[in-house]
Amino acid sequence: MDHHSYEKITVQAWEWVRFRNCTYLVWRNLVHEKDMKIRCIKAYQVDLPLYEGSYNWSGGKSVSVFDSTIVSVETAEGITGYGEVCPLGPFYLPAYSTGARTGIAELAPHLIGEDPTQLLPLNRRMDIALKGHPYVKSAIDIACWDILGKVSNQSVCTLLGGRYGEDFVLYRAISQQSPDEMAAKVAAYRAEGYRKFQLKVGGDPNTDIERIHAVAELMEPGDVLIADANTGWLMHEAVRVVRGVSGVDVYIEQPCLSYEECLAIRQRTDHPFVLDETIDSIHALLRGHADRAMDVVNIKISKFGGLTKAKLARDLCVELGVAMTIEDSWGGDITTAAIAHLAHSTPTEFLFTATDFNSYVTVSTAEGAPQRVNGRMAASTESGLGITPKMDVLGEVLVHVE
Repeated sequence: MDHHSYEKITVQAWEWVRFRNCTYLVWRNLVHEKDMKIRCIKAYQVDLPLYEGSYNWSGGKSVSVFDSTIVSVETAEGITGYGEVCPLGPFYLPAYSTGARTGIAELAPHLIGEDPTQLLPLNRRMDIALKGHPYVKSAIDIACWDILGKVSNQSVCTLLGGRYGEDFVLYRAISQQSPDEMAAKVAAYRAEGYRKFQLKVGGDPNTDIERIHAVAELMEPGDVLIADANTGWLMHEAVRVVRGVSGVDVYIEQPCLSYEECLAIRQRTDHPFVLDETIDSIHALLRGHADRAMDVVNIKISKFGGLTKAKLARDLCVELGVAMTIEDSWGGDITTAAIAHLAHSTPTEFLFTATDFNSYVTVSTAEGAPQRVNGRMAASTESGLGITPKMDVLGEVLVHVE
Protein backbone atom coordinates (compact mmCIF):
# COMPACT_ATOMS: atom_id res chain seq x y z
CA MET A 1 0.00 0.00 0.00
CA ASP A 2 1.51 3.37 -0.99
CA HIS A 3 1.75 6.41 1.24
CA HIS A 4 -1.01 8.38 -0.48
CA SER A 5 -3.65 5.72 0.17
CA TYR A 6 -3.36 6.49 3.90
CA GLU A 7 -5.47 9.60 3.28
CA LYS A 8 -8.74 7.68 3.69
CA ILE A 9 -8.01 6.35 7.17
CA THR A 10 -9.17 7.97 10.42
CA VAL A 11 -6.45 8.52 13.00
CA GLN A 12 -6.12 10.92 15.91
CA ALA A 13 -2.64 11.82 17.08
CA TRP A 14 -0.37 14.59 18.31
CA GLU A 15 0.91 16.80 15.50
CA TRP A 16 3.42 19.68 15.48
CA VAL A 17 1.85 22.76 13.86
CA ARG A 18 3.80 25.89 12.81
CA PHE A 19 1.98 29.23 13.22
CA ARG A 20 3.47 32.75 13.24
CA ASN A 21 7.02 31.57 13.92
CA CYS A 22 5.90 29.35 16.82
CA THR A 23 5.49 25.59 16.97
CA TYR A 24 2.56 24.01 18.81
CA LEU A 25 1.78 20.39 19.67
CA VAL A 26 -1.92 19.78 19.02
CA TRP A 27 -4.26 16.79 19.16
CA ARG A 28 -6.23 16.54 15.93
CA ASN A 29 -7.68 14.29 13.26
CA LEU A 30 -4.88 13.75 10.77
CA VAL A 31 -6.78 11.80 8.12
CA HIS A 32 -10.40 11.01 7.53
CA GLU A 33 -13.25 8.83 6.33
CA LYS A 34 -12.39 5.22 7.19
CA ASP A 35 -11.80 3.11 10.30
CA MET A 36 -8.97 0.61 10.48
CA LYS A 37 -9.33 -3.04 11.37
CA ILE A 38 -6.84 -5.72 12.39
CA ARG A 39 -6.97 -8.48 9.78
CA CYS A 40 -4.15 -10.77 10.82
CA ILE A 41 -1.63 -11.30 13.64
CA LYS A 42 1.51 -13.40 13.16
CA ALA A 43 4.37 -14.37 15.44
CA TYR A 44 7.91 -15.49 14.57
CA GLN A 45 10.73 -16.92 16.68
CA VAL A 46 14.33 -15.72 16.30
CA ASP A 47 17.44 -16.86 18.21
CA LEU A 48 19.74 -14.00 19.27
CA PRO A 49 23.22 -15.31 20.24
CA LEU A 50 25.41 -13.04 22.35
CA TYR A 51 28.67 -11.46 21.18
CA GLU A 52 30.28 -12.22 24.53
CA GLY A 53 29.13 -15.85 24.48
CA SER A 54 27.04 -15.63 27.64
CA TYR A 55 25.28 -13.19 29.94
CA ASN A 56 25.56 -14.01 33.65
CA TRP A 57 23.78 -12.52 36.64
CA SER A 58 22.75 -13.33 40.22
CA GLY A 59 22.27 -16.87 41.49
CA GLY A 60 24.39 -18.45 38.77
CA LYS A 61 21.81 -17.63 36.09
CA SER A 62 23.15 -17.47 32.55
CA VAL A 63 21.90 -17.19 28.97
CA SER A 64 23.90 -17.63 25.77
CA VAL A 65 21.10 -17.34 23.20
CA PHE A 66 18.03 -15.16 23.67
CA ASP A 67 14.73 -16.58 22.40
CA SER A 68 12.91 -13.62 20.86
CA THR A 69 9.34 -13.40 19.55
CA ILE A 70 8.57 -10.90 16.77
CA VAL A 71 4.95 -10.04 16.06
CA SER A 72 3.34 -8.53 12.97
CA VAL A 73 -0.11 -6.91 13.11
CA GLU A 74 -1.66 -6.49 9.66
CA THR A 75 -4.66 -4.31 8.88
CA ALA A 76 -7.37 -4.83 6.29
CA GLU A 77 -6.04 -1.68 4.61
CA GLY A 78 -2.64 -3.32 4.03
CA ILE A 79 -0.59 -1.60 6.74
CA THR A 80 1.64 -3.78 8.94
CA GLY A 81 3.23 -2.93 12.26
CA TYR A 82 5.91 -4.89 14.12
CA GLY A 83 6.76 -5.51 17.76
CA GLU A 84 9.08 -7.74 19.77
CA VAL A 85 9.16 -9.39 23.18
CA CYS A 86 12.20 -11.26 24.53
CA PRO A 87 12.10 -12.52 28.13
CA LEU A 88 15.46 -13.01 29.83
CA GLY A 89 14.95 -16.76 30.11
CA PRO A 90 12.19 -18.31 32.27
CA PHE A 91 13.94 -17.49 35.56
CA TYR A 92 14.17 -13.71 35.61
CA LEU A 93 10.66 -12.22 35.52
CA PRO A 94 7.39 -14.20 35.44
CA ALA A 95 7.69 -14.51 31.66
CA TYR A 96 9.13 -17.02 29.19
CA SER A 97 9.45 -17.13 25.43
CA THR A 98 7.25 -20.10 24.57
CA GLY A 99 4.66 -18.62 26.92
CA ALA A 100 4.72 -15.40 24.90
CA ARG A 101 3.92 -17.24 21.68
CA THR A 102 1.28 -19.42 23.32
CA GLY A 103 -0.31 -16.35 24.86
CA ILE A 104 -0.31 -14.47 21.56
CA ALA A 105 -2.10 -17.40 19.89
CA GLU A 106 -4.69 -17.29 22.69
CA LEU A 107 -5.13 -13.52 22.62
CA ALA A 108 -4.97 -12.75 18.89
CA PRO A 109 -8.47 -14.05 17.93
CA HIS A 110 -10.01 -11.52 20.31
CA LEU A 111 -8.29 -8.65 18.47
CA ILE A 112 -9.27 -9.41 14.89
CA GLY A 113 -11.52 -6.60 13.68
CA GLU A 114 -10.31 -4.17 16.35
CA ASP A 115 -8.84 -0.77 15.42
CA PRO A 116 -5.06 -0.89 16.11
CA THR A 117 -4.82 2.91 16.24
CA GLN A 118 -7.22 3.14 19.21
CA LEU A 119 -4.55 2.15 21.68
CA LEU A 120 -6.34 2.57 25.01
CA PRO A 121 -9.46 0.65 23.92
CA LEU A 122 -7.22 -1.99 22.38
CA ASN A 123 -5.27 -2.42 25.63
CA ARG A 124 -8.54 -2.61 27.52
CA ARG A 125 -9.68 -5.32 25.13
CA MET A 126 -6.45 -7.27 25.68
CA ASP A 127 -6.78 -7.04 29.46
CA ILE A 128 -10.35 -8.33 29.32
CA ALA A 129 -9.50 -11.17 26.97
CA LEU A 130 -6.37 -12.31 28.88
CA LYS A 131 -5.95 -11.67 32.59
CA GLY A 132 -2.40 -10.73 33.55
CA HIS A 133 0.54 -11.86 31.40
CA PRO A 134 1.56 -8.33 30.36
CA TYR A 135 4.59 -9.58 28.42
CA VAL A 136 2.23 -11.45 26.05
CA LYS A 137 0.55 -8.15 25.13
CA SER A 138 3.71 -6.09 24.78
CA ALA A 139 4.76 -6.95 21.21
CA ILE A 140 1.18 -6.52 19.95
CA ASP A 141 0.93 -3.09 21.55
CA ILE A 142 4.30 -2.02 20.11
CA ALA A 143 3.20 -3.18 16.66
CA CYS A 144 0.06 -1.06 16.95
CA TRP A 145 2.14 2.03 17.79
CA ASP A 146 4.16 1.25 14.67
CA ILE A 147 0.91 1.21 12.66
CA LEU A 148 -0.27 4.49 14.20
CA GLY A 149 3.02 6.13 13.25
CA LYS A 150 2.88 4.84 9.69
CA VAL A 151 -0.73 5.96 9.24
CA SER A 152 -0.13 9.44 10.67
CA ASN A 153 3.31 9.75 9.00
CA GLN A 154 4.95 10.47 12.35
CA SER A 155 7.61 8.75 14.39
CA VAL A 156 6.54 6.85 17.50
CA CYS A 157 8.80 9.24 19.42
CA THR A 158 6.62 12.16 18.34
CA LEU A 159 3.44 10.25 19.16
CA LEU A 160 4.79 9.44 22.62
CA GLY A 161 5.10 13.14 23.37
CA GLY A 162 7.98 14.63 21.37
CA ARG A 163 11.74 14.45 21.08
CA TYR A 164 14.13 15.84 23.73
CA GLY A 165 17.53 16.79 22.38
CA GLU A 166 19.55 15.16 19.62
CA ASP A 167 20.15 11.85 21.40
CA PHE A 168 20.24 10.19 24.82
CA VAL A 169 22.77 8.40 27.01
CA LEU A 170 23.18 4.60 27.24
CA TYR A 171 24.46 2.29 29.94
CA ARG A 172 26.37 -0.96 29.47
CA ALA A 173 25.52 -4.05 31.49
CA ILE A 174 28.63 -5.89 32.68
CA SER A 175 28.03 -9.63 32.90
CA GLN A 176 28.96 -11.24 36.23
CA GLN A 177 32.54 -12.48 36.25
CA SER A 178 35.60 -12.10 38.50
CA PRO A 179 36.37 -8.58 39.79
CA ASP A 180 39.36 -8.21 37.44
CA GLU A 181 37.43 -9.44 34.40
CA MET A 182 34.55 -7.05 35.08
CA ALA A 183 36.96 -4.14 35.55
CA ALA A 184 38.59 -4.99 32.20
CA LYS A 185 35.18 -5.05 30.51
CA VAL A 186 34.35 -1.62 31.91
CA ALA A 187 37.62 -0.20 30.58
CA ALA A 188 36.91 -1.67 27.13
CA TYR A 189 33.38 -0.33 26.97
CA ARG A 190 34.43 3.11 28.15
CA ALA A 191 36.75 3.16 25.13
CA GLU A 192 33.61 2.67 23.00
CA GLY A 193 32.01 5.76 24.56
CA TYR A 194 29.92 4.37 27.43
CA ARG A 195 30.02 6.33 30.68
CA LYS A 196 27.38 4.45 32.70
CA PHE A 197 28.03 0.89 33.82
CA GLN A 198 25.68 -1.60 35.44
CA LEU A 199 27.60 -4.34 37.24
CA LYS A 200 25.84 -7.67 37.63
CA VAL A 201 26.38 -8.57 41.28
CA GLY A 202 24.04 -10.48 43.64
CA GLY A 203 26.52 -13.29 44.33
CA ASP A 204 28.84 -13.90 47.26
CA PRO A 205 28.90 -10.65 49.27
CA ASN A 206 32.69 -10.66 49.69
CA THR A 207 33.24 -11.09 45.96
CA ASP A 208 30.59 -8.48 45.15
CA ILE A 209 32.32 -5.95 47.39
CA GLU A 210 35.55 -6.68 45.51
CA ARG A 211 33.76 -6.30 42.17
CA ILE A 212 32.39 -2.90 43.10
CA HIS A 213 35.70 -1.62 44.47
CA ALA A 214 37.66 -2.91 41.45
CA VAL A 215 35.45 -1.06 39.01
CA ALA A 216 35.06 2.05 41.18
CA GLU A 217 38.82 2.56 41.01
CA LEU A 218 38.48 3.02 37.24
CA MET A 219 35.70 5.59 37.40
CA GLU A 220 36.39 9.05 36.06
CA PRO A 221 34.46 12.31 36.58
CA GLY A 222 31.11 11.96 34.82
CA ASP A 223 31.06 8.16 35.01
CA VAL A 224 28.15 6.42 36.76
CA LEU A 225 28.40 3.04 38.51
CA ILE A 226 25.39 0.85 39.32
CA ALA A 227 25.58 -2.40 41.29
CA ASP A 228 22.60 -4.48 40.18
CA ALA A 229 21.93 -7.51 42.38
CA ASN A 230 18.85 -8.62 40.39
CA THR A 231 17.17 -9.75 43.67
CA GLY A 232 20.19 -11.97 44.44
CA TRP A 233 21.07 -11.02 48.04
CA LEU A 234 19.37 -12.01 51.24
CA MET A 235 18.87 -9.06 53.56
CA HIS A 236 21.90 -9.77 55.76
CA GLU A 237 24.07 -10.08 52.64
CA ALA A 238 22.77 -6.80 51.20
CA VAL A 239 23.52 -5.04 54.51
CA ARG A 240 27.08 -6.35 54.40
CA VAL A 241 27.58 -5.15 50.82
CA VAL A 242 26.24 -1.63 51.35
CA ARG A 243 28.45 -1.30 54.44
CA GLY A 244 31.41 -2.72 52.53
CA VAL A 245 31.11 -0.07 49.82
CA SER A 246 30.05 2.80 52.08
CA GLY A 247 32.72 5.10 50.70
CA VAL A 248 32.06 4.29 47.04
CA ASP A 249 29.94 6.43 44.70
CA VAL A 250 27.65 3.63 43.50
CA TYR A 251 23.92 3.13 42.96
CA ILE A 252 22.42 0.02 44.58
CA GLU A 253 19.83 -1.71 42.37
CA GLN A 254 17.20 -4.27 43.42
CA PRO A 255 19.24 -5.93 46.20
CA CYS A 256 16.59 -8.42 47.39
CA LEU A 257 13.66 -10.44 46.09
CA SER A 258 10.72 -8.65 47.72
CA TYR A 259 9.72 -5.00 47.82
CA GLU A 260 9.66 -5.05 51.64
CA GLU A 261 13.22 -6.40 51.86
CA CYS A 262 14.47 -3.79 49.38
CA LEU A 263 12.75 -1.03 51.34
CA ALA A 264 14.47 -2.20 54.54
CA ILE A 265 17.88 -2.02 52.83
CA ARG A 266 17.02 1.37 51.36
CA GLN A 267 16.40 2.63 54.89
CA ARG A 268 19.84 1.39 56.00
CA THR A 269 22.02 3.04 53.34
CA ASP A 270 22.62 6.49 51.91
CA HIS A 271 23.53 5.11 48.47
CA PRO A 272 21.22 6.18 45.62
CA PHE A 273 18.68 3.38 45.22
CA VAL A 274 17.17 1.80 42.10
CA LEU A 275 14.17 -0.54 41.98
CA ASP A 276 13.45 -2.78 39.01
CA GLU A 277 11.91 -6.24 39.32
CA THR A 278 9.43 -5.29 42.07
CA ILE A 279 8.05 -2.30 40.14
CA ASP A 280 5.78 -4.02 37.62
CA SER A 281 2.61 -1.93 37.71
CA ILE A 282 1.29 1.57 38.28
CA HIS A 283 0.14 0.46 41.74
CA ALA A 284 3.67 -0.72 42.62
CA LEU A 285 5.12 2.52 41.27
CA LEU A 286 2.78 4.64 43.40
CA ARG A 287 3.58 2.55 46.47
CA GLY A 288 7.31 2.91 45.88
CA HIS A 289 6.98 6.67 45.58
CA ALA A 290 4.80 6.95 48.69
CA ASP A 291 7.33 4.92 50.70
CA ARG A 292 10.30 6.83 49.26
CA ALA A 293 11.62 3.41 48.29
CA MET A 294 13.72 4.47 45.31
CA ASP A 295 15.54 7.35 43.65
CA VAL A 296 15.43 5.71 40.20
CA VAL A 297 13.03 3.14 38.75
CA ASN A 298 13.48 0.82 35.77
CA ILE A 299 10.62 0.98 33.29
CA LYS A 300 10.79 -2.23 31.27
CA ILE A 301 8.35 -2.07 28.36
CA SER A 302 7.21 -5.70 28.43
CA LYS A 303 6.92 -5.70 32.23
CA PHE A 304 4.14 -3.12 31.90
CA GLY A 305 2.57 -4.71 28.81
CA GLY A 306 3.80 -2.49 25.98
CA LEU A 307 4.45 1.11 25.10
CA THR A 308 0.96 2.32 26.05
CA LYS A 309 1.30 1.44 29.73
CA ALA A 310 5.05 2.07 29.84
CA LYS A 311 4.29 5.60 28.63
CA LEU A 312 1.73 5.96 31.41
CA ALA A 313 4.34 4.86 33.96
CA ARG A 314 6.93 7.16 32.38
CA ASP A 315 4.63 10.18 32.48
CA LEU A 316 3.66 9.42 36.07
CA CYS A 317 7.34 9.27 37.06
CA VAL A 318 7.91 12.67 35.50
CA GLU A 319 5.02 14.13 37.50
CA LEU A 320 6.31 12.46 40.69
CA GLY A 321 9.91 13.57 40.10
CA VAL A 322 11.38 10.06 39.82
CA ALA A 323 14.24 9.43 37.40
CA MET A 324 14.04 6.40 35.11
CA THR A 325 15.97 3.82 33.19
CA ILE A 326 14.01 3.04 30.02
CA GLU A 327 14.57 -0.49 28.72
CA ASP A 328 13.06 -3.97 28.42
CA SER A 329 13.87 -7.47 29.63
CA TRP A 330 15.89 -8.10 26.44
CA GLY A 331 15.54 -8.12 22.65
CA GLY A 332 17.07 -7.21 19.33
CA ASP A 333 16.56 -4.47 16.74
CA ILE A 334 12.80 -4.00 17.17
CA THR A 335 12.91 -3.90 20.97
CA THR A 336 15.83 -1.46 20.76
CA ALA A 337 13.80 0.77 18.43
CA ALA A 338 10.87 0.78 20.89
CA ILE A 339 13.20 1.60 23.78
CA ALA A 340 14.76 4.43 21.75
CA HIS A 341 11.40 6.05 20.98
CA LEU A 342 10.26 5.91 24.62
CA ALA A 343 13.63 7.10 25.94
CA HIS A 344 14.03 9.92 23.42
CA SER A 345 10.54 11.23 24.26
CA THR A 346 11.39 11.31 28.00
CA PRO A 347 12.52 14.66 29.45
CA THR A 348 16.30 14.53 29.58
CA GLU A 349 16.59 15.34 33.27
CA PHE A 350 14.35 12.37 34.14
CA LEU A 351 16.08 9.87 31.86
CA PHE A 352 18.70 8.27 34.07
CA THR A 353 19.76 6.02 31.21
CA ALA A 354 18.63 3.50 28.56
CA THR A 355 20.22 0.61 26.72
CA ASP A 356 20.94 -0.69 23.22
CA PHE A 357 20.16 -4.40 23.30
CA ASN A 358 20.89 -4.89 19.61
CA SER A 359 24.59 -4.22 20.25
CA TYR A 360 24.82 -7.25 22.59
CA VAL A 361 23.64 -9.83 20.01
CA THR A 362 25.04 -11.21 16.75
CA VAL A 363 21.81 -11.34 14.70
CA SER A 364 20.14 -8.29 13.15
CA THR A 365 16.39 -8.68 12.60
CA ALA A 366 15.50 -5.32 11.03
CA GLU A 367 16.83 -2.55 8.81
CA GLY A 368 16.70 0.98 10.17
CA ALA A 369 17.12 0.06 13.83
CA PRO A 370 18.93 2.68 15.94
CA GLN A 371 22.63 2.15 16.53
CA ARG A 372 24.82 3.47 19.32
CA VAL A 373 27.30 6.25 18.58
CA ASN A 374 29.90 6.94 21.26
CA GLY A 375 27.71 5.61 24.06
CA ARG A 376 24.60 7.46 22.92
CA MET A 377 21.61 6.72 20.71
CA ALA A 378 18.80 8.51 18.86
CA ALA A 379 15.33 7.34 17.89
CA SER A 380 14.46 7.19 14.21
CA THR A 381 12.67 10.18 12.67
CA GLU A 382 10.95 7.95 10.11
CA SER A 383 7.26 7.12 10.46
CA GLY A 384 6.36 4.47 13.01
CA LEU A 385 9.26 2.66 14.64
CA GLY A 386 11.37 3.38 11.56
CA ILE A 387 12.35 -0.26 11.06
CA THR A 388 11.83 -2.82 8.29
CA PRO A 389 12.07 -6.45 9.43
CA LYS A 390 14.38 -8.83 7.59
CA MET A 391 11.81 -11.45 6.66
CA ASP A 392 14.46 -14.01 5.75
CA VAL A 393 15.78 -13.76 9.32
CA LEU A 394 12.29 -14.01 10.83
CA GLY A 395 11.73 -17.26 8.97
CA GLU A 396 8.72 -19.49 9.55
CA VAL A 397 5.45 -18.14 10.94
CA LEU A 398 4.72 -19.94 14.22
CA VAL A 399 1.43 -18.19 15.05
CA HIS A 400 -1.02 -17.10 12.35
CA VAL A 401 -4.44 -15.81 13.34
CA GLU A 402 -6.86 -14.02 11.02
